Amino acid sequence: MEIIIANAAKRDLRPDISRIFVEGFYDWLKFFSKDKTKLARTFAHIFNPDVFYVAIENDTALGFAACTNGRVPSIQLKQREFRRHLGFIMGTIAYYVLKREFEDKPYPFEIQPTMGTIEFVATDRHSRGRGVATQIIQHIHEHTPYHSYALEVADTNTKAVHLYEKLGYQTFKKVPEKHAKRSGFDFYLYMKYTKPR
Repeated sequence: MEIIIANAAKRDLRPDISRIFVEGFYDWLKFFSKDKTKLARTFAHIFNPDVFYVAIENDTALGFAACTNGRVPSIQLKQREFRRHLGFIMGTIAYYVLKREFEDKPYPFEIQPTMGTIEFVATDRHSRGRGVATQIIQHIHEHTPYHSYALEVADTNTKAVHLYEKLGYQTFKKVPEKHAKRSGFDFYLYMKYTKPR
C-alpha cells in the first residue's frame, strides 16, 4: 500500500474518491438519489486533488483523507454538475444543502497558522479493518508542515472516535447537531492532535 497526494497520480483519482465517498456517506446522501453510480458521477468533480491523500494498492484506491490549512478548500461544488446528474430540482436542492454543510459551515474554533484540518476520512468497504485510515493519517502527520491537527466526527461514529483516540487525538469541543433526528447523531466532536516536540 502506498499513500500519495491525488494530484501526483498518473490518472484522475477523483472518480475513485467519489465512489468511496458515496459508499461511506450513503445513508446521508441517499435523500438526493438512491442510485450510487449516479451519486458517484455527481460528486466526482468536488474533490481538490491538491489536498486529498489516497491509499493505493495495485492501482486501486483503498481510502482517502483531505488535509488543508483552513484557507485552501478541500472541496468545491459546482451547481451545474449537480443539476446535470440529478436534474434541475434535486440538483439545485443538493447543491444548496451540501454547500451549506461542506463549504459555508465555519469551524467553531480558530484555525491557527500551524494547524492542519483533516477532513473526509473514508475507506473502501472491501479494505476496512486493514488499517488504511490509520496509515493515511499517520502519513499526513509525517508529510505535512503543521504542528497540530483538528478534525470533526459525529459522536455516534464510535469506530472513528476510537481510531482517532488511538492516534493521539483528544476531544476539545462538542457542538450540538441542530437536526439530530434527521442526521442520526447528537453532537459534532472536534478532536485535536499535537505533534510531540
